[in-house]
Amino acid sequence: MFSKFTSILQHAVEALAPSLPLQEDFVYHWKAITHYYIETSDDKAPVTDTNIPSHLEQMLDILVQEENERESGETGPCMEYLLHHKILETLYTLGKADCPPGMKQQVLAFYTKLLGRIRQPLLPHINVHRPVQKLIRLCGEVLATPTENEEIQFLCIVCAKLKQDPYLVNFFLESKLKAMASKGSASVITEDTIKGQDSLTTDTGQPIQPEELASAAEAEQMEKDDDLPQQANDLSFSLDELNVTSPESSTVRPNQDYNLVNSLLNLTKSPDGRIAVKACEGLMLLVSLPEPAAAKCLTQSTCLCELLTDRLATLYKALPQSLDPLDIETVEAINWGLDSYSHKEDASAFPGKRALISFLSWFDYCDQLIKEAQKTAAVAMAKAVRERFFIDVMEPQLMQTSEIGILTSTALLHRIVRQVTSDVLLQEIVYFILGEQREPETLTDINRHPLRHRLIEHCDHISDEISIMTLRMFEHLLQKPNEHILYNLVLRNLEERNYMEYKPLCQEDKDVVENGQIAGAVDLEEDPLFTDLSPDNTLSTQEWLSASPPVSPEHPKNDGKTEVHKIVNSFLCLVPDEAKSSYHVEGTGYDTYLRDAHRQFRDYCVICLRWEWPGSPRSLDKCNLEASFFEGHFLKVLFERMGRILDQPYDVNLQVTSVLSKLSLFPHPHIHEYLLDPYVNLASGCRSLFSVIVRVVGDLMVRIQRIPDFTPKLLLVRKRLLGLEPEGLIIDHMTLLEGVIVLEEFCKELAAIAFVKYHASSTP
Repeated sequence: MFSKFTSILQHAVEALAPSLPLQEDFVYHWKAITHYYIETSDDKAPVTDTNIPSHLEQMLDILVQEENERESGETGPCMEYLLHHKILETLYTLGKADCPPGMKQQVLAFYTKLLGRIRQPLLPHINVHRPVQKLIRLCGEVLATPTENEEIQFLCIVCAKLKQDPYLVNFFLESKLKAMASKGSASVITEDTIKGQDSLTTDTGQPIQPEELASAAEAEQMEKDDDLPQQANDLSFSLDELNVTSPESSTVRPNQDYNLVNSLLNLTKSPDGRIAVKACEGLMLLVSLPEPAAAKCLTQSTCLCELLTDRLATLYKALPQSLDPLDIETVEAINWGLDSYSHKEDASAFPGKRALISFLSWFDYCDQLIKEAQKTAAVAMAKAVRERFFIDVMEPQLMQTSEIGILTSTALLHRIVRQVTSDVLLQEIVYFILGEQREPETLTDINRHPLRHRLIEHCDHISDEISIMTLRMFEHLLQKPNEHILYNLVLRNLEERNYMEYKPLCQEDKDVVENGQIAGAVDLEEDPLFTDLSPDNTLSTQEWLSASPPVSPEHPKNDGKTEVHKIVNSFLCLVPDEAKSSYHVEGTGYDTYLRDAHRQFRDYCVICLRWEWPGSPRSLDKCNLEASFFEGHFLKVLFERMGRILDQPYDVNLQVTSVLSKLSLFPHPHIHEYLLDPYVNLASGCRSLFSVIVRVVGDLMVRIQRIPDFTPKLLLVRKRLLGLEPEGLIIDHMTLLEGVIVLEEFCKELAAIAFVKYHASSTP
């Protein structure tokens, strides 16, 4: 109480006394602090009972006032005094000793405000960055201390300054020699260690003159944490809560320390969610610095990669063994820094939701961190996530035999594929799922990448749920902007076009081509399967011809460019009249697919634009047509499932046809030719999507004859699927009828895709 009275009295005296020049005033306040340590006998009294906080605040105000009164970049006498007399070094010593109690908080606050409020560059000065370095080492040493808030504010302001001037980071890459010497280490250091040391610390004391820093307002923003939610977010679901010790690296570290990163890593484990989020924000700033030396030190000399991967693994293992795939898919979008989940307030809570949100939240942080990181740091972090999380933790779960385990792990992989946005992390996930192979597949080596083989086999699993979930995962994977996905799954097997039987045209065939026909092609309108065509089901030849461009000598029709009207009509006429039901229901026409196909194809073109695909098929002269053709494991399974469309559940059929239509949309000439050209001359023993559907239709026409009242039943089933009729009595052959409806819609969709792609290729 007496000390507070003394403080008030001193303020009153200072207010009445004549104003001193700024430097004298500054020196007065500093000497008042030093005199306290000389004169005081009670070192147990808290710092708040002394005048020290007031003197520090006055010193700071004087430095700000001095800078405002001078020209930009000019150092005033007060700042010169602070630098020359190593005031920051002295304050660091007092803060480290925490004498009087609470002094560490005061020192951290002074450093933070000094760096945030002074506009001129201070960090290049050795008498600034050296004590800042030392103070950084004190941060994060012990979790849940009273100084945690001041520690994170200080670290974040340093990060903000480095973001403004990235070259300054080199002052904070400390030689381990110096770090050990400062700690009085007795470790023996070999000559090789000294020679191999890459010292980046500048000890000359000569300040480097950087460009003028940005407004201090941006830096000061790092001091504010009012916007952080009061409730601990998912990052407070910390390693301590999960009984996990701090990860230690098993790799040999180079001879540098990055203590700024190490302190932030420690604070990410804080039980206070707000502190953990601020620490993660600081790391986000540091990984984005463009300095190569900092990026190398970040990934090789710190435990950052281990923190990311070990916490991912821990949170994944904390998930329940069984989660509803629908819950995994529909849980709200996760943002790593803003979520504050409360089980009590959640009306849609389910067992394991908290753990799921925590896992997805941390994965989102890893994804964003890698997305923002400098290139070499991003690659190193992504590889670590692949090796230490996906391969070590997720792969055994995906390869297990328990159906519940397979379903849960596949649903989580599907969610991860949907959520990832970093191109570098996506690349590693793709290699994890598919492998890195790019040579054509053979039947004997389809098990070369075991996980790829197992996942593709799961597309045809005995459990329909597993099949659907795996197919959905591949569908979303195909929509990701990564060229290796489609090449690995499909394109590498179509490169040589050896699915075609090539016969050089004689003069007679050339004459036929000029008359609008394809040599050796079967006219489906004369095929016995299609003798019952009605005029309503075909499109006008004149209508399609008007949209068809003339044949160019570079791309003759026999090289993959069949007239679009014949292709479209071929798909529209595949299903016989008695098996069609869409023309009885309004709004289910072919035109609805045209609109969707146009939009989707445009999106796919944007994705594939940078892959520099050819505009026309590879010349047959350059193809190895003698090599045996294998469509690849992925298409093999899809074709087999398509061949059973009349005997599979409705949901499975929808998913199979959805994946095939997504494949058909890709603007690659070989995919278009193999999946969408009914007139391609297939080599012996080869099949295409069209030939698979033709076989299904042939089977359908035989089975129709054995089902009484087939057409009325088919129409009733369609109306029920559309919600136009209430559910009633069970209808015989329901699976077959639903399969026929899916088949008809799929053929219309393929026709629309073929037309949209042809129209796009013919438009300049």
